[in-house]
Amino acid sequence: MQKVKAHGSEAGITMIETLMASAILVIGSIAMIGLIISSIASNNRNKIDSTQTMLTEAILEQINSAYIQASCVSLGGGCADMTDCAGTKWTINTAAGGAALNGSSIDFTQTSPPANYSMNYVVSNPCTPTGAVQGVYDVRWNVSQIGTTNTYLLTVSARLKGHGEGNLYFSLPVTLRLLTGSGA
Repeated sequence: MQKVKAHGSEAGITMIETLMASAILVIGSIAMIGLIISSIASNNRNKIDSTQTMLTEAILEQINSAYIQASCVSLGGGCADMTDCAGTKWTINTAAGGAALNGSSIDFTQTSPPANYSMNYVVSNPCTPTGAVQGVYDVRWNVSQIGTTNTYLLTVSARLKGHGEGNLYFSLPVTLRLLTGSGA
């Protein structure tokens, strides 16, 4: 008769080893799901930040170009405008004044900023009145004259309306400031 060899501890995979390997795989997968969710939230915040920055820069450029044109300053401002994706034409008042400031930033707690110093800019895809609305951005600005000179400090800020502060998709308002002047 043949001798039957006794199997040692290296003969195969036991049930306990299989369960341990499965548990490690599950824990690693759960950690990866958390990373994926965090990456999606970060990507959305970056998209909101980019749009807010673009809108803020556009307003700064509109006001700055109005001050470079001496005729706009002599008219008391209001020479610039911008049309959003919904087809709404917004007047950009370039005269000194505007939305309330909180330190060096726009105060978004002000419920009704002065006319033509704020807009609810609609972004849609495609950028047409029939496009799917991607978001509505609250854009506000303040024009402060520096002393009695023809130099002005422009403060412009934008934030997504109706966002949930404190959640994964929260994005702080973007605020940009610029010194500009007129030759008038």
